[in-house]
Amino acid sequence: MAAEKVIYATGRRKTSAARVFMTAGSGKITINGKEMGTYMKRASSKAHLLFPLQLTSLSNNIDLKVTVRGGGESGQAGAIRHGISRALTQYDETLRDQLKKAGLLTRDSRMVERKKYGLKGARKASQFSKR
Repeated sequence: MAAEKVIYATGRRKTSAARVFMTAGSGKITINGKEMGTYMKRASSKAHLLFPLQLTSLSNNIDLKVTVRGGGESGQAGAIRHGISRALTQYDETLRDQLKKAGLLTRDSRMVERKKYGLKGARKASQFSKR
């Protein structure tokens, strides 16, 4: 029996990092050992991470095993989406233009701004009092 080909890619967003393992299959997606529907609660997060598969019409041909750490649900969904997109380019190089045009291969570098001393948050200060 020949070992099936496994494609590996990493995706990142905010403070989340996702490792995506892609194999040929029937469209099953597991995230941290759980089914996608039970791991991702929000419908928007599910739609967000499935977008690259729907764009390339490969959602029923590929199985995904994902391990993701750090951040919240939104950041994790973005990291998984980035990882899936990068894995798809390894799977089929002709998909690269389509994914690039949709902006899926660019790492979203926006991070939370750090809190500064003397302020209530990154920028919010206490109200100015003249007297």
